[in-house]
Amino acid sequence: MKQAGQTPQKAAARAAGAGLWTHDFTIITAGSLISMVGNTMAGFAISLVVLDYTGSTFLYLLFNAAAQLPMLVCPIFAGPYLDRVSRKKTIYTLDFCCSGLYLLIAFLLHRGWFGYPLLLFFSLLAGAVNSVYSVAYDSFYPNLIPPGSQSRAYAVSSMLWPIAAMSAPAAALLYETLGSAAAIFAINAALFFTAACFERRIHHQETHMAAAPAAGALRRFGQDLAEGLAYIRGEKGLLIITAYFTITNFSYATDQLALPFFRNNAARFAAWPAAAATLYAILSNFNTLGRFAGGLIQYKLRFAAQKKFAIALAVYVTLCFLEAFVLFLPVPLMAVCYFAIGILGVTSYTIRAAATQSYVPDAKRARFNGVFLMCSSLGGVCGSLFVGALAEIFEERAVVFWVQLSMLAVIYLLMYRGRRHVAAIYNQDL
Repeated sequence: MKQAGQTPQKAAARAAGAGLWTHDFTIITAGSLISMVGNTMAGFAISLVVLDYTGSTFLYLLFNAAAQLPMLVCPIFAGPYLDRVSRKKTIYTLDFCCSGLYLLIAFLLHRGWFGYPLLLFFSLLAGAVNSVYSVAYDSFYPNLIPPGSQSRAYAVSSMLWPIAAMSAPAAALLYETLGSAAAIFAINAALFFTAACFERRIHHQETHMAAAPAAGALRRFGQDLAEGLAYIRGEKGLLIITAYFTITNFSYATDQLALPFFRNNAARFAAWPAAAATLYAILSNFNTLGRFAGGLIQYKLRFAAQKKFAIALAVYVTLCFLEAFVLFLPVPLMAVCYFAIGILGVTSYTIRAAATQSYVPDAKRARFNGVFLMCSSLGGVCGSLFVGALAEIFEERAVVFWVQLSMLAVIYLLMYRGRRHVAAIYNQDL
């Protein structure tokens, strides 16, 4: 019997949430969280290593861009391949490979065989693995979500990174204490191995391969690739979303200037009882707390379908202003601002991810995700190089300010003017 005062929408939401935590969904969630914790710790530690070793903001951003370079090529080729092979097997195999890779890096750092070119090479290799993994994961994940639970599932997914990101201060403390990132990479290797063991236990039987012709022919591969590109061109809403997030990733490269800003302006924060890098890690955790809170809100509440695009558009505009001004604020207000950015960022992600992954057919999902990841990575690489070069000339805060405010024109030209096509995708009852 329905409880008194409970609306049909709330009853449906409660039923969907109760049915979300199946065996497979729980396994993929646990495996993802474990690997994310390791990646967060290793990523933050290696950023400090590169900054300390080079002393250059540009070389630091070049290192970050190197990890994204493979995403310009690998995803678009991985998409057609992953539409015809087991995505589950690809996911856990790549996690085992990552475990071995990070163990090797830990050994080399421990032995003192360190150099910027070597780390640049590993950054490229890790980027190649991660790009294929992302396409496989994004295409496989929707199949593990019970019907009617898409929005809540992506809300849960959005909360994983904030939880994992809280390990960044631990990474900073370990690095400052030990003076080396070797132990952190060893921990990362163990966590990836554990995640792969979890993912092998998923029961879902994949069916997308049955409809695909025999794999291996180069001509068939080229045809698959052409079909994937033609599909996106023919779907104007998907085309606009892909173009917008490509440019958005360009602007989000400014996020990478926050750590150099704190390191290069340590005197500004001398009154605080923490090193500048540690203070930044603590502040960034307010962003992660905001992301967790935003995911929890998305999990508990259900936006009216017809309002989702309007909510997303308001979020995009608000984020531009918050990102532009955050580094000009005193530390307490920075914390508040980062918390708000986290909440809004998760709202944007949940609406976009749930809508696009539900809209695209399973048989074409990997091809779409491959093209989307390639384009968004192109924006990230170009943005890293662009803002890195500007930061060598101008103060980091000024670069962030003008790049973020310029995004308002992009929102108007793409999202607002193309609102009819995008709303048709965003405004789904999921």
